[in-house]
Amino acid sequence: ARVDMGPAILDSEKVPTTLKGDPVIDAPVTVAGHEFKVTCLSMGNPHCVIFVPQVNAVELDKIGPLLEYNDIFPERANIEFVTVVSRTHIKMRVWERGSGETWACGTGACAAAVASVLHGFCPKDEDIRVDVKGGRLDVKYTDETVYLTGDCEKIYEGVVEI
Repeated sequence: ARVDMGPAILDSEKVPTTLKGDPVIDAPVTVAGHEFKVTCLSMGNPHCVIFVPQVNAVELDKIGPLLEYNDIFPERANIEFVTVVSRTHIKMRVWERGSGETWACGTGACAAAVASVLHGFCPKDEDIRVDVKGGRLDVKYTDETVYLTGDCEKIYEGVVEI
């Protein structure tokens, strides 16, 4: 299934974040004694993308909430840690605001792909493979919008009686 997720919002006030820049790219933020370079954008909800050498080495349960609730995000934020595998392939782990670590996040995959393009790691107007714990998503960032593609699988069938 392919979904038009709408355009990425790069205006810092609309993300919203108190960090300056349109877009906010590689802004230094110190949390728990570690400096992170963050890239902020919105896909209808706020995202903070951080590039790391190995997503599986990140202490997400420790760092995620500290960034989610940081004062730089007045409405809190989803936090994505991303490792670039190749020019059209990234790996991502996500800390979703209000939920903690989740196995997949559609808007997070889109934010990670957009940030990868903004950094020059991945190409615009081409599908970017995003591997998450829950599987694979493909994202295409264009000048007009962001497309999200993923498998559809029937996982449950039931009847609701009222």
